[in-house]
Amino acid sequence: MSTAPGGGLPYRLVATDLDGTLLTSAEKVSARTLDALAGAVDAGARHIVVTGRSAAWARPVFDEIGYTGIAVCGQGAQVYDAGAHRLLTSLTLDRQVAARALAAIEELTGPLAVAANQDGLDGRVLAGPGFRLRIGTELPVAHAARDELLVEPVAKLYVQHPELSDDALAAAAVQAAGGLVGVVMAGPGVVELLPPGLSKATGLAVAAMRLGVKRTETIAFGDMPNDIPMFAWASYGVAMAGAHEELRAVADEVTAGNDEDGVAVVLERVFGLA
Repeated sequence: MSTAPGGGLPYRLVATDLDGTLLTSAEKVSARTLDALAGAVDAGARHIVVTGRSAAWARPVFDEIGYTGIAVCGQGAQVYDAGAHRLLTSLTLDRQVAARALAAIEELTGPLAVAANQDGLDGRVLAGPGFRLRIGTELPVAHAARDELLVEPVAKLYVQHPELSDDALAAAAVQAAGGLVGVVMAGPGVVELLPPGLSKATGLAVAAMRLGVKRTETIAFGDMPNDIPMFAWASYGVAMAGAHEELRAVADEVTAGNDEDGVAVVLERVFGLA
């Protein structure tokens, strides 16, 4: 096993994104990856999932792999106790500000397709006209009129454009509304509007404090620009082989892809599990 300078564990916290990282393209966690995570935990580390998915959307994965720890969900908005099925923290996006942000972006880009992730432990995702979910084939989505999306409290909004690429849409959203909301590109067809200042790093910092673990003791794995703040917070950031170029540029290491057990490859080496 690799050791820290003081002779202890190399890392006490293993933080992993879900989609494109821990999950394969078939939306499963491989046996090898599960074994590597179990090996790291047996050695004394903690594993924490840090995902853009809300708790409601992450729970099916947690149930399948038997994950009962604390998780950071909703891009940091929710710190979730998976074992107790309980939210420890939950932040919302101001709906008046969200409406102003949407109007500002559409003034620049033209009409958007919008979905709203409602607040709460079992918050639904309401998809407005034209919005198409492109992540998580089994994830539940309800359809709603555009004027119904902000009736109830929301954690975040998803926006799509019929012509602009995800990167171009995210850039336009920052230009038009970056002073009102946080903007992040979290996956194919997944550009999100968040409460200002919110990120995976802010949620992970809260969760790590609860676990009694420091940022200097954390190794993080991810694949998209929404993982950049998490990499900046952690001691060591590992990007998957298919990661977005912006994340690869700030990673300490690029591992194999999520279909080639990239998380396990690193954990086996670092914790001496091979």
